[in-house]
Amino acid sequence: MTVVVRLFAGLRERAGWSQRDLDVASVAEVWPALELGDEPEGLLYAVNREYADRGQELHDGDEVALIPPVPGGAFRVTEAPLSLEAVAAEVADERAGAVATFTGTVRRQSRGREVTHLEYEAYAEMAEDVMARLAGDLEARYDLCSIAIHHRVGRLEVGEASVLIAVSAPHRQDALAACKDAIDRLKETVPLWKKEVYEGGEEWVGRGS
Repeated sequence: MTVVVRLFAGLRERAGWSQRDLDVASVAEVWPALELGDEPEGLLYAVNREYADRGQELHDGDEVALIPPVPGGAFRVTEAPLSLEAVAAEVADERAGAVATFTGTVRRQSRGREVTHLEYEAYAEMAEDVMARLAGDLEARYDLCSIAIHHRVGRLEVGEASVLIAVSAPHRQDALAACKDAIDRLKETVPLWKKEVYEGGEEWVGRGS
């Protein structure tokens, strides 16, 4: 039985290749068959672009992606002002034919009210882990080079950037689609909250806003 195995990020560099055919019958057999030493802690698997348990059986022609844990630099929660140049630099790659970016900013009007400023709060350590897993999911779904997400917390004034996302890919279609999916998924899954302070009151708003 032959399956297609894809490696990403540090695993790709460690092995010296990004895609190879292997004769394995289950996800649990993939890592030993690679002969790359000890399995990294936090390694995730995806089969045909869906996350999979190690016990899942494989079928001829399946694609298995190995998604390594990603260290903190590219996924950052910070009180400092955000830089579009910095987040784009995180995804610089000679293989990239396109870099797509998204900038989320504080707007003056929200829910029919005049906003004076926002206050963001996050479970920062968990938020960065969830961002990294989100990126791994996108790398399994699209042909990408790299992803970076920076989110600001604390007090933000109208017009300031609250979130920056950069995605590099060999082709623009994947870069643009993954960038859109990244902000949509971030709003649904990352533990971030914001307080809208407006003329005459304030309100905490949870994920998805």
